Amino acid sequence: MQNLSLITRRTSFGLIASAAVALAAGARADTRPAITVSKDPNCGCCNGWIAHLRRNGFAVTAIETADMLAVKARLNVPAELSSCHTAEIGGYVVEGHVPAQAILRLLAERPDAVGLAVPGMPIGSPGMEGGRPEVYEVFLFGKGPPVSFGRFLGDRPV
Repeated sequence: MQNLSLITRRTSFGLIASAAVALAAGARADTRPAITVSKDPNCGCCNGWIAHLRRNGFAVTAIETADMLAVKARLNVPAELSSCHTAEIGGYVVEGHVPAQAILRLLAERPDAVGLAVPGMPIGSPGMEGGRPEVYEVFLFGKGPPVSFGRFLGDRPV
């Protein structure tokens, strides 16, 4: 009978610890604002970037549209910073293959800007994995010319 109460106590403590871990993980994901991604329905790398965001705890809503130029014009994305998909999060625009870590920094620092962009489709950036990764730049854009927000290799700053 005494062993039965020990197992029950151990099981109870294990369940309480598991619940605490689950709540902590859920709280982290819940504190991140939802991100809405506009993308061309025929673009596969956009789906790779969306998967990267989800792996990093973002709740993603994807909107497929064949008129990405209209989306970029509405959100004031400069043509020289253009890429294949455009997202909206926390009052900011995120253009192209921007790593989740840069988005989190943007949301934490809240600079006076329109948003972040990774022009083109650099090999090794989130969603563009495969091949030999190249170092690429994330730009902060809005008032004035774009400025560097960081350099990355894959999804890590360099």
